[in-house]
Amino acid sequence: MAYFTNEFKGVDYFEDIDFHHLEFYVGNAKQSKEFYKKVFGFIEYAYSGPETGVKDKVSYVLKKNNIFFVLTTPLKSNHPIASWLKKHGDGVYDVAFKVKSVRDSFEGCLSRGGISANDFKHINDKNGSFTKASLKSYGDCIHSIINNDDYNSWAPGFILTNEQTHANDTEIELIDHVVANVELEKMDFWKDYYEKVFGFFAFVRFDETDISTKYSALKSVVVRSANWKVKLPINEPAEGLKKSQIEEYLDFNEGPGVQHIALLSTNILKTIKSLRENGLEFLKLPDTYYELLAKKNIIIKEDIKIIKDLGILIDNDEEGYLLQLFTQPLQDRPTLFIEIIQRRGSKGFGQGNFQSLFESIELEQSRRGNL
Repeated sequence: MAYFTNEFKGVDYFEDIDFHHLEFYVGNAKQSKEFYKKVFGFIEYAYSGPETGVKDKVSYVLKKNNIFFVLTTPLKSNHPIASWLKKHGDGVYDVAFKVKSVRDSFEGCLSRGGISANDFKHINDKNGSFTKASLKSYGDCIHSIINNDDYNSWAPGFILTNEQTHANDTEIELIDHVVANVELEKMDFWKDYYEKVFGFFAFVRFDETDISTKYSALKSVVVRSANWKVKLPINEPAEGLKKSQIEEYLDFNEGPGVQHIALLSTNILKTIKSLRENGLEFLKLPDTYYELLAKKNIIIKEDIKIIKDLGILIDNDEEGYLLQLFTQPLQDRPTLFIEIIQRRGSKGFGQGNFQSLFESIELEQSRRGNL
């Protein structure tokens, strides 16, 4: 049964934690950055590579308002990133957090059972002070914890490029949440990990009675930080007659990883219109979705005809409503995709849309021959 609470029963171990950036490992960062610039309206913010003294990989930092994506490509086949890419394909490696004190945060996480991925480092150079450490997470992903507030660049080894022109203004503002897919019976393990190590709290839970078809099902739990800025849903497959969409992801990703990134929009009608015009493909809703939606009598500010024309989903709760839509996978492997979300008071995750979304993804899964 579905569960939601606004109450926070975790521990606020961090002072004003937030998403810092997401780092993607990709096969060709030069081409990938053009996709994110053209489609989503990112600008190129910083660069690292042979020209800056980094000989074995290239990274481009892309910026869109408060969103930072780092696209990294190895330059040699024997680089560890090349092995990561061979296994997983293009995807998110690092879900990085911004904190006030990296040393205190990192040592605290280790004392509570966190496992180090990269040790604490504090660098002082001509650009100022930079601190970073990393903790292991699900699969082959990590969580870096960073503070570069007093650093006049992105990070050591980077130069600022500060491109000024946007490809377009898609009005996406920040990272709302980042969703993981994990193996069967591992969801609660990772929930407990985030609660113990990071002090987060599970405030949303769904099980197979909430999200299922006659063929497959999934379970989901969402943990959050005390300040609501970091929200991390975790999905696992549930037993069904056929392979679930979570199992398909696990097969093609060859293990757990980031399933999708939710980007918060300030005007989802403009965002979806722009993204569609820029060539981005979205999931198609069941034909009956808007007929059923009309029976809910949800009062919204937006024009329902435009909502329907753009294929946007709507859900509400006691605090308001939200609008959302999900892209097709961003790469040939059916793994990572993007969610666009606008919140009108609601702090939920579109529970009322889960069934329609699940059916839409299952239809695409069937078309790929993976159901």
